[in-house]
Amino acid sequence: MRCDHAENSFGGLVVINPLEHPDWDALLATHPESGFFHGGAWARVLHRTYGHRPVYFCRIANGRLVELLAVMEVVSPWTGRRGVSLPFTDVCAVLRDTGQAGSRLHEAAVEFGVREGWKYLECRGGVPDWPGASPSVAFYGHNVELSGPPEQLFESFQGAVRRGVRKALDAGVKVEFSRHPESMQTFYQLHCLTRQRHGVPPQPRRFFESIASEVLAEGHGFVTTARFGAKPLAAAVYFHRHRRAIYKFGASDGTFQHMRPNNLVMWETIRRCAQEGFEGLHLGRTSVVNTGLRRFKLGFGAREERMEYCRYDLAGQTFVPITDRAEGWFNGLFRSLPLPWLRLAGRILYPHLS
Repeated sequence: MRCDHAENSFGGLVVINPLEHPDWDALLATHPESGFFHGGAWARVLHRTYGHRPVYFCRIANGRLVELLAVMEVVSPWTGRRGVSLPFTDVCAVLRDTGQAGSRLHEAAVEFGVREGWKYLECRGGVPDWPGASPSVAFYGHNVELSGPPEQLFESFQGAVRRGVRKALDAGVKVEFSRHPESMQTFYQLHCLTRQRHGVPPQPRRFFESIASEVLAEGHGFVTTARFGAKPLAAAVYFHRHRRAIYKFGASDGTFQHMRPNNLVMWETIRRCAQEGFEGLHLGRTSVVNTGLRRFKLGFGAREERMEYCRYDLAGQTFVPITDRAEGWFNGLFRSLPLPWLRLAGRILYPHLS
């Protein structure tokens, strides 16, 4: 069954593949709560890198997007066929009409998944919007509201964060913003070092190349890089849509951690976003066991929230738990691998993950 852009027996819902819908982003813009991850750029990144098929369940009325549950079909001989909303995405909210109490979005996705032979349907965010759903795993999310002048925002940071920023500035660390592919190449080099330090394979290079061409080049994001002279010390990748920005990836050279380049990268990005009129910066998801990262994000005056994912087993017709694999036996193994082998592991593994 392939019904990427056709009416189905789902109570008036339409199943759309945004890759085949030239006006998708214009349609998406008609919903005030739509975010970056609902857009065509992210769909193209996931499809171009991993071949995942977009299956977006929509209700459209009078030329306006009323409801949306964005799902990618992930197919792997190792990990099976399933629907994920959305792979490698921190949170992907269900879009609803204002004040609407009920919907058939999840029910339709389950029906579709049963026909397609999915093992499960996993949704990342919006658990209360799924009738009868129970959380399968939870993370922390952090939001920095950007109201007020940058100087006021800086004073809202915790003392350790402010001292770190000043230390980086006193040491002569400089920050640059860029959308050029070279900035993503610099980030990828730091990303590999960071992932090796944490004992986790890096995502494939083509994933970041796709982000550079589909997101950065189209003006939907940028890379912030901290340098000491010509030496890159830290970098982060940010996306944005509708005056809200998202911190997606961060990386650094651990050798220069004492110079606090990560503090400066985040502060200069917050300052830039505030000056350009952004309303907020979402700092992505944080594992509940990663106390260091949580503390770092809270230090920037972020408001903490609980981010819940739910996974529905289609055969068992029940919600099942998800293991947070932020830490495990594998960290020591990957940490010991030379970088070329670690990158190879990432190229092999990530097409089967989500």
